Amino acid sequence: MAIIECVPNISEGIRTDVVARIADQLRAVPGLRVLDVQSDATHNRSVLTLAGDAASLREAVPLLVARTMEAVDLRTHQGEHPRLGAVDVVPFIPIADATMADCVTLARAVGRDVGERLGVPVYLYEEAASSQARRNLEDIRRGEFEGLVEKMARPEWAPDFGPGAPHPTAGATVIGARMPLIAYNINLATDRLDVAKKIATAVRMSSGGLRFVKAMGLPLDDRQIVQVSMNLTNYEKTPIFRVFELVKREAARYGVAVLESEIVGLIPQAALLQAAEYYLQIEGFSQSQVLENKLRE
Repeated sequence: MAIIECVPNISEGIRTDVVARIADQLRAVPGLRVLDVQSDATHNRSVLTLAGDAASLREAVPLLVARTMEAVDLRTHQGEHPRLGAVDVVPFIPIADATMADCVTLARAVGRDVGERLGVPVYLYEEAASSQARRNLEDIRRGEFEGLVEKMARPEWAPDFGPGAPHPTAGATVIGARMPLIAYNINLATDRLDVAKKIATAVRMSSGGLRFVKAMGLPLDDRQIVQVSMNLTNYEKTPIFRVFELVKREAARYGVAVLESEIVGLIPQAALLQAAEYYLQIEGFSQSQVLENKLRE
């Protein structure tokens, strides 16, 4: 059976009971697996990791959008993470016996369902994008929910599916197809937001940093620290250890130490093995040396 991963991000991370009810309803979809659910109160955002075939995901995602619309009102939503919609972004990722083309086809079919059946404007991004200007999620999300009415009034920002104006409480949703991404955050032992923002600028690709890295500096007010929040879009070409080392060096320039790092959602095993090989300085390491991998073979 073809396996496609789907990692929807919803704009609710405080009311974990709401998120749990949505996840439970998804578990009832035949052929679908809910692999992971992580909520962040500061970001006020939850990341769900789903896996299934195209048919199960085509049923599950509109259900997710409908149930989230019932529970989330962006007019009163507050959180540190940028967001465009109640269901903010829905990427499809090929895992086994599925191609990127399969995921693009699925993204467009689901986008049409969400737009036409639920009345939520949908933008396609990454490999499913309808134009080069819409490939990058940050470009579509710029202005966030609060700026969506003005943005959608411009002809170049008409949605790919659904109504030509934002849903009053659910905003718009971004749906697409991409390769595996690592959501990786590094927390700093300081409350200086200016330092986190300067480090994010140094690290992210768009301002001359590491390729395949998106980054922003955020405050974690409840802990009185700051965070460099990142998406690593190609861990093979820019491995996680290289990102960690650069953030650590940049922080040291300001007399700041790295407190800890965290992974949001799931991560490919190969990415962690890269880090182990680097930090342990293992010569000639092969993934076949991992006991579990050898047993699977």
